[in-house]
Order: sequence, then structure tokens, then C-alpha cells
Amino acid sequence: MKIIAADSSSAILNDKFEPLTIVAAAAVLVNPPYREPSVCLAKPIFIDAESGHEAVIREAELCKELLGRVKADVVHLDMSLGAVSLEELSPIQFSNMKVSSKARHHLLRILPKLRKISGEITQKYRIEVLAIGKESIPVRIAELTSGAHAIIYTCEKAIEEKKTLVLGLPSKCQPRLTEKGVYLYSLIGAEHDVRGYAEDEKGVLKKVNIIEMLNPTARGFRVLKITPKV
Repeated sequence: MKIIAADSSSAILNDKFEPLTIVAAAAVLVNPPYREPSVCLAKPIFIDAESGHEAVIREAELCKELLGRVKADVVHLDMSLGAVSLEELSPIQFSNMKVSSKARHHLLRILPKLRKISGEITQKYRIEVLAIGKESIPVRIAELTSGAHAIIYTCEKAIEEKKTLVLGLPSKCQPRLTEKGVYLYSLIGAEHDVRGYAEDEKGVLKKVNIIEMLNPTARGFRVLKITPKV
């Protein structure tokens, strides 16, 4: 089964390690054995962390765009709603789901746009869009891939703004920098070979100093302190 999945991850943090801005979103095509993306489409989004629910719309749009380039059998979105098809999802169903009132409010706001995009995908490509969330390995791969790209985008931003930025990475992962880009490996048990990747096309990694730290306020999360070289 060929799966397209999308997620957004990694946030620029303030001095108290609180998220300010979600940096990147990525859609990936994942083929067996489901360890890394075969094809990737990533974009910088830089949206307010408090409006993070709106990133799901960007993710769905990226899936639709990627489907214009490659074929897949199903689409997985980072919405933990029991793998229900988005076309079958309705406001009435939310009342039976174990989600907070705040999450339900956000879902109701974005549902019309999500259903529109989902309907366009199903009509054109004859495949389902599932709200499967973190139960999906392809969604995890998309999370790591968007995180890897977020490192590149944050390096660019730090260089452009000539200041140090602190980037919070996705949960339970570790970056490995290479001459050509950055890998983001999962640290979750049974996922040691699951990873995402971003190519450093502009050579920005050579123009910054990066210090990796544990997030002192969120167990299981790492942060990168990115400083432009003088």
C-alpha cells in the first residue's frame, strides 16, 4: 500500500521554552517498508502556535498537491479521530468523540475546508482521506520530515534576522547533520530506523552554530539553539 501523509511540527520557542511559531509542514509518500519518505513536499508556514489547528488545512492542501505528482492508495492526516474518513465526518459525530471542548471548537471551524479538500481528493483520485493521527507511521514520518525541514528554515531565518533562535523539535527524536542536509531520527521504541530528511540546498547549515539541548520544561523533547556565525 502506498500512503501519502502530512504533518506540521517544530516550533520556535521563547525564553521560557514556550512555542511561538510553528515552522514547517510536509506531505510525504511512504512505500513499504514504511521507514522513510520516498517523495516529499515541504513548505515553511510560520503560523502562530495558538492557531496550530489551522495547520491541518495546510497539510491537507500539501497532500492534494503531492497527489498531483505521485499516486497513492490512501491519505493519512494528523487528526486522531479513529481513522474515520473525512468525507464521513460530521459535527454530530464530534459529540461522541473523546476530545476536549476546545479541540471540538477548533475542529468545527476547520471541518468545512477539510471536507472540501477531502472531497476534491476523493473525487479526482478515488482514494480516502483518513483522520488517523499519530497511530499512523506515515504521519510520524511526515512529522520527522517537517521537523527536518524546520531546522533548515529556522537556520535561514536566524541568518536573515541576525539573531539566535531556539527551535523545539518533535517528540522523541534526534537530529543528525550531514554535509548535504539533516536527518531526524525517531527515538521511540521499535522506530529506531524511522526517519525524515531535508536537503540543505542553500548551504545554511555551514553558516550557523547549532547546540542541541533537552527541553527542560517538556520531557521527551529536544531543542536546538541556532546562532548565525559572525
